[in-house]
Amino acid sequence: MELVPPEELPEGHRSGFVAVMGKPNVGKSTLINGYVGQKVAIVSPKPQTTRRRLRGILTLHEAQIIFIDTPGIHEPRHKLGEYMVATAVRAIPDADVVLFMVDVSILPEDEDLQLAGLIRERAARPCILVMNKIDLLSPDEEQEHREAYLGLADCEDWIMFSATEGINREELLGLLIDRLPLGPQLYPPDQITDQSSRFMAAELVREQVLHHLHQEVPHSVAVVVEEFRERRKDLTYIEATVYVAKESQKGIIIGGGGKMLNRIGRAARGEIERLLGTQIYLELWVKVRKRWPRDEAALRQLGFVLPKKG
Repeated sequence: MELVPPEELPEGHRSGFVAVMGKPNVGKSTLINGYVGQKVAIVSPKPQTTRRRLRGILTLHEAQIIFIDTPGIHEPRHKLGEYMVATAVRAIPDADVVLFMVDVSILPEDEDLQLAGLIRERAARPCILVMNKIDLLSPDEEQEHREAYLGLADCEDWIMFSATEGINREELLGLLIDRLPLGPQLYPPDQITDQSSRFMAAELVREQVLHHLHQEVPHSVAVVVEEFRERRKDLTYIEATVYVAKESQKGIIIGGGGKMLNRIGRAARGEIERLLGTQIYLELWVKVRKRWPRDEAALRQLGFVLPKKG
């Protein structure tokens, strides 16, 4: 994959980074996947699905938009939560455009107020208020909810939107392109994410844990791919470990006779095969790493690097 030479790009070509910010479960990852046209960020109905900052890349004739998916802003209850919030906050000043995404089907909550303040303090770039989930908004409440968010946010533009239904997708895209700086492509035109296939495979396994299990178990799960290699041109072998924080959670994930782990594995294998375009042999193990979301050393070993204080 190679970059297109600047002299071959159209006059006025734009490129830049768009930080998609919001509280948990407002539709950030769904928006990015919709624009990129492929799953680059896992999604689930559960809050705090996104844990790390990742990029989804949309290349058009006239522009290249690098969407930055960020963890939801929330009140952290452990070291993992602190990592997630710090990761999201650090994306604000680095962006060329900030999308402040809210769930307009409900009135603003404390997390929305907190994020609005962070954007005012840290964003030196244009901000667009994206009022998502208009498909769930009652017509009788539309004016009240819209005005509540407009009074909360200090953004140059706003738009009513539905990430799941695609309502106003092209209109938002036009707003974004107009506010990006002039510049060349930053990534090859056929690249859609900055994440490795190995990382994406781990995330797709975790996504299926989120879909199949309830209560506290999914939020205590981390997935690490131990082995990822091509056995044949049409077959990739993947061995992954699912880490949990308690012994009781291990039994829940494995299930009676290993049935739950098999269900998770089958569903994840299908998603990974769609991503890689090859057959997958997926082998899953479950191990206990006690209280890992609260243990800074364990977090580092699992790839979560907490920012330095100060």
